[in-house]
Amino acid sequence: MNKLKLYQNQELDKLRELGDPLGDQVVLFLFEHPNWIDVFNSWSEFPRSEEIGRLPELFSYYLRSFKVLPDWLDEKKVTLAQEFFQKEGNLYLSMLGFYSLPYCYAFADGAQVLVRSKRITDEIGMRLSETALFLLDSFRPGTFLGDDRCMLTLAKVRLIHAFSRLFVQKYSKDWNETWGLPINQEDMLGTNLAFSLLVMRGLEKLGRYPGKQIAEAVLHYWKVIGWYLGISVDFWPETAKEAFELERIIRKRHLKSSEAGHILIQALLDYYKNTIHDPALADRAEALVAYFVGNEAAEALGISDNLVLPKEVYGLLLEFSFFRQYGAGSSYDKIRRIFMEQSKIQFGRIPELKLPTRKRS
Repeated sequence: MNKLKLYQNQELDKLRELGDPLGDQVVLFLFEHPNWIDVFNSWSEFPRSEEIGRLPELFSYYLRSFKVLPDWLDEKKVTLAQEFFQKEGNLYLSMLGFYSLPYCYAFADGAQVLVRSKRITDEIGMRLSETALFLLDSFRPGTFLGDDRCMLTLAKVRLIHAFSRLFVQKYSKDWNETWGLPINQEDMLGTNLAFSLLVMRGLEKLGRYPGKQIAEAVLHYWKVIGWYLGISVDFWPETAKEAFELERIIRKRHLKSSEAGHILIQALLDYYKNTIHDPALADRAEALVAYFVGNEAAEALGISDNLVLPKEVYGLLLEFSFFRQYGAGSSYDKIRRIFMEQSKIQFGRIPELKLPTRKRS
């Protein structure tokens, strides 16, 4: 099905008013019964079917949905995407920090949600590591092919999004309805594109584009992830052309300067300057980000690229990022092990994805 006809303003306007009905229902239940949040956070692996059957009906229905595979899943594309991550996972994670996330900050309406989370600005290092952990869990070899260890992560992330929607609607008195529903369907599509299409675009900027076949395999992989996260995959692009057009219209609709975006990018750059051990790279963090996000987004964020270097040199700089790997060769296990080791050194603990707990009087 050609999806280009869906990428029209009137269709995307509708998506700005839509959240995730199932995730939102479950979060309302958890908000009223916070003891179940503690239960969810106590799990180290996805509960077995017999355990799910003993849970409250809505909670049980939600978790059972993660036991089902979409009937359109393409095993060949899933395998290709996982093999690509095994080979380029370190660079993929670097693209996350230097391109995907800062690019999202340039989209003014979506940035309004992010800036209202104090953890984004006050604990940005841990939040960045939690996002990297989400990617590592999602790209574990065998995921969607019989290994269900990622499903607990996906179930948590979906509910974390729903909790954010609830908290903004319930407690942010200054929320402007023209921004749309917090973490709406269009914004979730845009974020998924930032984690897939933009990574491919970033690799192209380094002269390391893996080719159309792998790029479209990665798009398919994020369609599967998005399906479990409650994103409307009817709008998700199947081809590189469709991905290009969807990102283009979302960018045209929402990329603009905002105070929220400036706060977020400065917090990110300050974090890089304080944590990247190589002073030469730390001093060039702003230029690296500006190079990847491009002139339009850099202008919206109030940053600039004052470097004029060959593509390959930007790639070498990224090899010394805070996700740096040591030694020859790359593998999923090695990337994950070193990421965990570095996180423990930096934060005193390894990152975990947990649902927000409600304060009880």
